[in-house]
Amino acid sequence: MDPGVEKKRQQMELVDVESGGLPVERQDSLFREAVRAEHAGAAHWDEQDSWGRTMSLAFQCVGILYGDIGTSPLYVYSSTFEHGIGHPDDVVGVLSLIVYSFMLFTVIKIVFVALHANDHGDGGTFALYSLISRHAKVSLIPNHQAEDELISGYSSSGKPSATLRRAHWLKQLLEASKAAKISLFLLTILAIAMVISDAVLTPPISVLSAVGGLREKVPHLTTDQIVWITVAILVVLFAIQRYGTDKVGYSFAPIILLWLLLIGATGLYNLIKHDISVLRAFNPKYIIDYFRRNKKEGWVSLGSILLCFTGSEALFANLGYFSIRSIQLSFSFALLPSVLLTYIGQAAFLSKNPKNVANTFFAATPISLFWPTFIMAIAASIIGSQAMISCAFATVSHLQSLSCFPRVKILHTSKRFPGQLYIPGVNFLLCVAACVVTVSFKTTVIIGKAHEICVILVMIITTLLMTIVMLLVWKINILWVALFFITFTSTEAVYLSSVLYKFTHGPYVPVAMSVVLMVVMIVWHYVHVKRYKYELEHTVSTDKVKEMLESHDLKRVRGVALFYTELVQGIPPIFPHLIEKIPTIHSVLVFISIKHLPVPHVDTSERFLFRQVELKDYKVFRCVARYGYRDSLEEAKDFVVTLLENLQDYIRDVNLYTDEPHTISAHSSCNHSFSREKPSGRYAVHAEDMLTPIESFSEITALSNYGSDRLPHFKASKMNMEELAKIEQEQMFIEKEMEKGVVYILGETEVVVRPHSSLLKKIVVNYVYSFLRKNFVQGQKMLFIPHRQLLKVGISYEI
Repeated sequence: MDPGVEKKRQQMELVDVESGGLPVERQDSLFREAVRAEHAGAAHWDEQDSWGRTMSLAFQCVGILYGDIGTSPLYVYSSTFEHGIGHPDDVVGVLSLIVYSFMLFTVIKIVFVALHANDHGDGGTFALYSLISRHAKVSLIPNHQAEDELISGYSSSGKPSATLRRAHWLKQLLEASKAAKISLFLLTILAIAMVISDAVLTPPISVLSAVGGLREKVPHLTTDQIVWITVAILVVLFAIQRYGTDKVGYSFAPIILLWLLLIGATGLYNLIKHDISVLRAFNPKYIIDYFRRNKKEGWVSLGSILLCFTGSEALFANLGYFSIRSIQLSFSFALLPSVLLTYIGQAAFLSKNPKNVANTFFAATPISLFWPTFIMAIAASIIGSQAMISCAFATVSHLQSLSCFPRVKILHTSKRFPGQLYIPGVNFLLCVAACVVTVSFKTTVIIGKAHEICVILVMIITTLLMTIVMLLVWKINILWVALFFITFTSTEAVYLSSVLYKFTHGPYVPVAMSVVLMVVMIVWHYVHVKRYKYELEHTVSTDKVKEMLESHDLKRVRGVALFYTELVQGIPPIFPHLIEKIPTIHSVLVFISIKHLPVPHVDTSERFLFRQVELKDYKVFRCVARYGYRDSLEEAKDFVVTLLENLQDYIRDVNLYTDEPHTISAHSSCNHSFSREKPSGRYAVHAEDMLTPIESFSEITALSNYGSDRLPHFKASKMNMEELAKIEQEQMFIEKEMEKGVVYILGETEVVVRPHSSLLKKIVVNYVYSFLRKNFVQGQKMLFIPHRQLLKVGISYEI
């Protein structure tokens, strides 16, 4: 007997009776893994509880998160008092509005409420949609698998019964109503489109405001000269994106922190020097007086006042690697006092110098501090713009995981921080759009009006999604939900009405950009869903698979073939098309589906699901490779090595604990793995499971805790050496065939509409979608497939 086989035999016979028949060595490793998964959230918060780490993160997030919101004082007053200051108390009224708007929307809503709705550390609209998707099947793509719910961190714990009933009602409503699913989807992509449009507008308004300060020292500078200086800085800003923020990231925090200290000290200086009585703005009475005095003009000015909390959406979206405590700490003790002091100091200056409102920030800066402030303003505006550009890159990457955006080339600029991305095509378009906006509008007032609608629409959509999260995920008391919803929707609706009143004076620009982006997203997603449903309806039957595999005309060749398909259920219709044209099959054939789940990350131990397709002797498998929306795809070579190692483990595991051959018919659904029996709360394992190698054992441990009477039968203790040797031979066969070579088979699917379809459908599918598919990155580049090992199979679908 081979010593290796004998050693495996001895290891398998080390059975702990109390554990239900699991090998002690294996159980220990899985127990550690189960504990790590179960307490992942607790560990995360324990890590945050370290004050040393919290202070370090608090310092770092100053540079990453506060650049945009910290540069808002550059242009808020000049945008609000576009036509000058009419009454001396108007300055106090506007300051009061700024203070309470900032406190309500940025401090209370974002920093102390919305940050808690993060998706395992990820924030923003997409994270909220992802969180909802895990608790209700709202996806329009019918590729949900029960196995996905076993992923670590997929679900949350239950709450009291009354809130559970309400959450269950909302869940049923979202899942049963197609209109609700579509509405939720449209709201999400609208917010995402607005965030991308915001990334176009933030650099021009921030940099143009900073450069405009030169007029204080060089008054003969013309508007066109300032515009072209701004364009030059923007071009440099977008050009350095390829190097990644990690190259200069360590300099961000000191610069922004110094900027906040500088503007805060200047604000305090202006308050003491000019008019300390502006502090009466903390009395909300002056807001009422302001509206009584200005009536319609006061209401219209709300659109400009909301610019004080621009950057709040980026703060939430870029939550990333920072803890909630670190953000709240740095926000409360660094950003909040500095920004408020700046606005208060500017109001004090304007109360004595109302004619300097067009360039309030630099006019209020002491002469001796002008040049340091100017240089810091340029640096801070660039850093603030950088945050929005990075947010746009991450957003496009997330859209691809939703199948809502054409394939684009995505580069990872940091090995240390995988979330730092660079997308060359998107970066070029953002650069061109930002320069066009700057040259066309020329002033911060008009760009500010365009910026307003991005800020308020994202805020409103965040409120709506947050309300669903409170009901469905948090399951909190309905009174708190109602208070949150009524307070923020009512106030945000007033701000929105003010912005829409000035629609033709700027807001139409981001709306037009967002409409174009939404058309692209909707068309791409619509065709993707239609194509998926077509393949699902035309999956190859079991009899057809048997007939093809047993055909005398079918030749076997050495090596491994990886057949990529988006279908996670059954064999795609393109497979018989391939066999018909090239009647050849490799010794090992694996149908691979790359699937993105509504979680930020999927651990590599939970990455792969496997099934063996009959006939068993033909070594045909199906595999679903699962990724989170922040996970990056590996290089093809590394992916193949990992996949085949997991396939070998699967072959071992499936022979160890099941008496029945673990196969599946080619057309069966894989949605029955470890299905939970609702009445008893137990888990049951069926013969139609799709398993990960880890799950083969770890789920047995979980099942034993539930006391299930349908546990799979573990056979290690009664297997003879011949059976163990057979398992090893199957594993070695996979390894040897891999050494013979790997071929990647990729479907090149052309989608067209049926002849009698409507004109609109023909335009959408035959022209718009076709144009997008042909002019964006091809699938093999996205999957990093070597060109010499690629085989494309063409086929047409009529939808």
